[in-house]
Order: sequence, then C-alpha cells, then structure tokens
Amino acid sequence: MSAEQEITVYEAAGGMPFFERLVAAFYEGLRYDPVLRPLYPDDDMDGAQHRLTLFLAQYWGGPTTYMEERGHPMLRARHMPFEIGPRERDHWLLHMAAAVERETEPGPVRDALMDYFVPAAEHLRNDGLQRTVPPT
Repeated sequence: MSAEQEITVYEAAGGMPFFERLVAAFYEGLRYDPVLRPLYPDDDMDGAQHRLTLFLAQYWGGPTTYMEERGHPMLRARHMPFEIGPRERDHWLLHMAAAVERETEPGPVRDALMDYFVPAAEHLRNDGLQRTVPPT
C-alpha cells in the first residue's frame, strides 16, 4: 500500500461523528472539574467544544474547517492566557483519556490518539511563563 492509499486516523476512527462524540465525552468530565472548569468561560463552552472538535478532526486528516474558521492553530499561543501547570495538564489528560477509552476500542486509533495527547498536554504547560493574549 502506498503512502497515498493509507487510511487517516480521521477515516479509521469514523470521521467527524467520532470526533464530535470524543469531544462531547471529554467535555462531560471537564464541565464538573474544579481545576479545569474555571479556565472555560460560561458563555463560550459550546464554542470551545466546537473548536476542539474541528481542530482534532483537522489534525487527524479531516476537513480543514478549523483553519478556515480560526487560521493556524497556534496552540501554545492560544493557551498562553491560561495558567497551565502539571495539575491542569493531569486533569485535562484524565478527562481526555476517559473519553478516548469510552469512544474507542483498544488498538491503533486509541494508541495514536493517546500518543498525541500526552505530549501535547505537556507542550501546553506554561506555568512560570509570562502569559499574553494571542492575536485574534
């Protein structure tokens, strides 16, 4: 099988419906998390959920709707206004790992997701850094 014929994680997972379910499951836990919930404005929970869904779908080979709506992801810059230390990272990973476990079977899709989420969560740590608001 050539590189052009390889199936993306987006396709293997089930496309946009999968990412919608995954992110919905993640937000179910986040909505009641005393560490993470204060980082999400009440009036933008739906927007944050929408953006994460589009970002993950795009990252894993789906449509480029995130880029069309928001431009380059700039994940580190977009998260800089919020203090993200080990505690926030661990709570985020707890909810995302639970969502991944709920929405996937053991195997390549689950492994690929977690192989991304663990280092990505660590990469977004910014404790001890000066935080600024990213450009819109």
